[in-house]
Amino acid sequence: MMKLTRIATLVATISMITACGGGSSSSDSASDDQDTGIAINLDNVSKVLETNADIAYAVYSDAVTTAQALKTALTALRVNPTAETLAAAKDAWLVAREPYGQSEVYRFRLSPIDSTDYSSEDGLEGDINAWPLGEALIDYVQVNTTDFGDDQIGVTANDVGINGGGAVNSDNFDNTSPKTNIIGNTSIVIDEDLLSGNLSASDEHDVIAGYHAIEFLLWGQDLNNDTGTTDGTDRDDAVKTRGASNLATGGQRPLSDFEPGYDDETTTYNSSVESDRRHKYLEVVVDKLIADLTSVRDGWAEGSDYRTAFTTITTEAQAKQKLAEILTGMGTLSEGELAGERMQIAFSANSQEDEHSCFSDNTHRDIWLDAEGVSNSYYGEYAGYDSDLDGVDDVITNAVSGYGIDDFLADAGATADASALATALTTTATHYTAIDTAARAGSPFDVQIMTENFNSDSAVYKTIVALNAQANLIADLAESLNIETSVVDDDASACDTSDPTATCD
Repeated sequence: MMKLTRIATLVATISMITACGGGSSSSDSASDDQDTGIAINLDNVSKVLETNADIAYAVYSDAVTTAQALKTALTALRVNPTAETLAAAKDAWLVAREPYGQSEVYRFRLSPIDSTDYSSEDGLEGDINAWPLGEALIDYVQVNTTDFGDDQIGVTANDVGINGGGAVNSDNFDNTSPKTNIIGNTSIVIDEDLLSGNLSASDEHDVIAGYHAIEFLLWGQDLNNDTGTTDGTDRDDAVKTRGASNLATGGQRPLSDFEPGYDDETTTYNSSVESDRRHKYLEVVVDKLIADLTSVRDGWAEGSDYRTAFTTITTEAQAKQKLAEILTGMGTLSEGELAGERMQIAFSANSQEDEHSCFSDNTHRDIWLDAEGVSNSYYGEYAGYDSDLDGVDDVITNAVSGYGIDDFLADAGATADASALATALTTTATHYTAIDTAARAGSPFDVQIMTENFNSDSAVYKTIVALNAQANLIADLAESLNIETSVVDDDASACDTSDPTATCD
């Protein structure tokens, strides 16, 4: 997860720079220093903006709907904890990720996911999708010196009252009294106030809210078949990818973690036993997730302050600013966040803990869906989402087919720019499809980054390189539009994504 550090400055800079270019309408002649650029037609830019907003509202609407379905599945698990209801809850989580992943292209631009007022960096993304998770704060974990060391699942500090708010490391993981996690420490009240202590530690390992908190409570750590920890060389014995032929039967969170139990000390039923606290945690987290997603969705609704401001343009300067915001979401997600933070950090270090969905082995879908979101913005299309997890979008209730950047470029006669970017998007899709195919066959992302796969033939390697090239072409497009600011944030990642084998600083 990348924290926002430059977006407010970026938007202000775009406004200042484009304002210096004047406020001519689409009928005005371009200035002499813009003769070689792509002409800005205000009517066509307006159509791009409206479609972009339509897709945002549609994808966040589907995210809300699938989160509500997840809540229903979690309730069924609480009422009747069986192998079937646990499996159904896991599937509901996987489905909920399908629309949300396509929404991430709306980040990095002070839209409602990152800001509540289009100016402050106070949005809800950190509560919705932050990672890596502070699993040791939430529930029991196993540790070793490789995949699950203190440097990966330890926490420098926390705001939830564990270990006096101090560091949590392997010395605390044995769960001796007092319990050093939220589930085990019955003095901690599980409510929305608790979840507000999210992402306050300097290492950002204290995430306890959002999709990934639910993921951890449903799957637990990604362990081997013998329920032992992996060590970076044996993850092919710990496969969790849904439907894979070698899905591990051991090492997953046992059903007994959700079944009613007895207090170990008094041997009497206690409503605060750990199984009940897990259900309570899931209830609170999913309710907050639904509320947060609803808030973001409503920010894109027709007539909302944000959408009105985003889609209203009267000058060329405003048109360039809004196009720059779209391109910033596309470019920064492509290079810094997806290629760098979500792929290269894990790939270059063979780090299971640094993959996005490390408990469910669903990272192949995170990659696909983020990249698909970039394509959605370019083509002005949203096909819906996959409800049966076969890789095909089949829920098309909110599908959008509108006027995309590709249409804008075609109408402007910018065939070279359009062709180059379309080719890059296709190349990227070829490689992330290979990641997805391998995962479904039993080699999820954490297996694909193992040492024996650390080479330029890897689909992970090729996808990182393709995303880097794609981002460069998005930046070139911005230049062709005479947008004189970077739409690929250099500070979004500490990785050199032109060389996926390079260690990230």
